[in-house]
Amino acid sequence: MPVISSNKPYRIGRSKTGLGLFATQPIKKGTKIIRYFGPMLDCRKKKDDAIENKYLFAINGRWTIDGSVRKNIARYINHSCRPNAESDVNTRKRTVFIRAIKNIAPGDEINYDYGTDYFKEYLKPIGCKCDSCEKKRTKLRVEARAVKAKDKKKAAKTKSAKPATKGKPAKAKTAGKAATKTSETKTSKKSSKTKSAKASKTASAAKSARTSSRRTADYARAASSGARLGPNLGPRAAGAARATPAASKSGGGFGA
Repeated sequence: MPVISSNKPYRIGRSKTGLGLFATQPIKKGTKIIRYFGPMLDCRKKKDDAIENKYLFAINGRWTIDGSVRKNIARYINHSCRPNAESDVNTRKRTVFIRAIKNIAPGDEINYDYGTDYFKEYLKPIGCKCDSCEKKRTKLRVEARAVKAKDKKKAAKTKSAKPATKGKPAKAKTAGKAATKTSETKTSKKSSKTKSAKASKTASAAKSARTSSRRTADYARAASSGARLGPNLGPRAAGAARATPAASKSGGGFGA
């Protein structure tokens, strides 16, 4: 790690992304903090254009500073989407200084915006770790947890309300069963009445048959004994039938 003079208003220290540059003294807005330097590369030369690392600082379309040398303390300054410093480029002199754009307090990390191209190539794939982006991610996580908790609470309420909803069809089903049972009871009663009426008719028919058979037997007995049948189709007594001739002999009725 390079040695920094004690009169410099910065130091190298540990940051979220590795090493960073921190203020050791108050730095006023507009102050040139440190120079970004290194070998100058000519992009028109294939040899220089073939060099690739994360510390290349393009001044213009031709000249680029290779800031990977260890003496370049400015290479420890990290990127920030909301920085407290910026790069001051002088294309004519081909120099770059890091300048404060706001007052920086002792202990604060010095940072500047690396630019769109660097961000897309190196930072976006892994996610920016600057304080601004970390705060955004924290806020989004908190909001996501709040939404998740709200959805979970809503789901719990819906789940607790489901049994009551299911109870109504159950009642309807019970009512249906009761109606079916009532219908079955009515049908059973009707069937019992029908059976009773049929049984009564059958008994009446049997009784009538028995009466008819008795009458037939009576007719047969009367015929065998010589009795005559009266107007009511019933057999008269044999004694009564023979009483009339006896009375005429004794003088009653017509003479001989």
